[in-house]
Amino acid sequence: MPSGVVVLTDRLAARAPLDLVVAGAVAGGVRFVVLREKDLPRAERAALAVDMRAILADVGGTLIVAGPDPLGGDAVHLPATGPYPPPAHRLVGRSCHNQAELDRLTTEHYATVSPVYPTRTKPGYGPPLRADGLRTLTQASGVPVLALGGIETPEQVTACAQAGAVGVAVLGALMRADDPAETATVLTSAFTEARPQPQSATKEET
Repeated sequence: MPSGVVVLTDRLAARAPLDLVVAGAVAGGVRFVVLREKDLPRAERAALAVDMRAILADVGGTLIVAGPDPLGGDAVHLPATGPYPPPAHRLVGRSCHNQAELDRLTTEHYATVSPVYPTRTKPGYGPPLRADGLRTLTQASGVPVLALGGIETPEQVTACAQAGAVGVAVLGALMRADDPAETATVLTSAFTEARPQPQSATKEET
């Protein structure tokens, strides 16, 4: 199950080639990566997925593909709009923004809840939940929740962990980082200190 700091990719925002940014984040402790890049043709996305899986394989990490097509894998992250019912993969997550969307979940393994803070990536959603709103939704959710949206600082990571999130999904702070490994290390440390995680993050494989 995704936990800790989870990276969402955005090659257009990245300050270096995407594989180097992801490799840096993994070196800094990240074990889950969500491959977005939905504007690319399937063949190019599939090639990126192969590269990302190779980077994660060395640390026992997991690549999650945004959208219903796992691109040869078995882990997907679905939008709030569908498909319903979700496909039967080993790991399925869904984007949620409110209680009504959380209530629609059926066989999904986890959900992201957003936006927790103001975000440049998806400014159309809002208003920001902040820590109190996140806490309300995590307590009411039937599945583990990842906090998403505008999470860039250790203080924000700590607040999300204390609000009950099992992880934080981070895009801009890592894509735009001068040193993704250092940034990932700092954010991962903040999460671990606020919410120590068991060392069985890949429990869904059993």
